[in-house]
Amino acid sequence: MVAEGRQRIDKWLFFSRAVKSRSLAAKLVVAGRVRVNRDKAAQASDMVRVGDVLTITLERRIFVWKVLGTGSRRGPAEEARLLYEDMSPPPVPKGEAVPDAIPVLRDAGSGRPTKKERRETDRLFGED
Repeated sequence: MVAEGRQRIDKWLFFSRAVKSRSLAAKLVVAGRVRVNRDKAAQASDMVRVGDVLTITLERRIFVWKVLGTGSRRGPAEEARLLYEDMSPPPVPKGEAVPDAIPVLRDAGSGRPTKKERRETDRLFGED
C-alpha cells in the first residue's frame, strides 16, 4: 500500500521527534506550518520521500530539514537524527538585532507627548 521510501508526513514528523504526537503533527500540517520542497503540505496524508526538503515552523523557529530516510518507529533521539539532515540557519542570539533589520530613526520630541506637555496643552485651552 505504501511505496518504498515514502511515508505519510504526520508519521515522519512524529518519528523524527519534531512533535510529541501524530495528532499534533497532523494539526501542524493542516495549519500550513509545514512545506515540502517549498510547497505547503495540504493534508497529513501527504507523502514525503528521501531527498525532500521540509520547512517546519515551530514556536518562532524555522527548521529546514532534508529527509534522509523513513522511520519505522519513534525511537530514541539518536535514531531520530538519522532520519534528517538539519540545514536550518543558526538561531540569532538573544539581544542581537537581525543584520538586515533597519534601525528605527525618530527625531527627539516627535513622538507621543509627555505628561508635562499634555498638562501645558490643557492649561492653554482651559481644560481641567
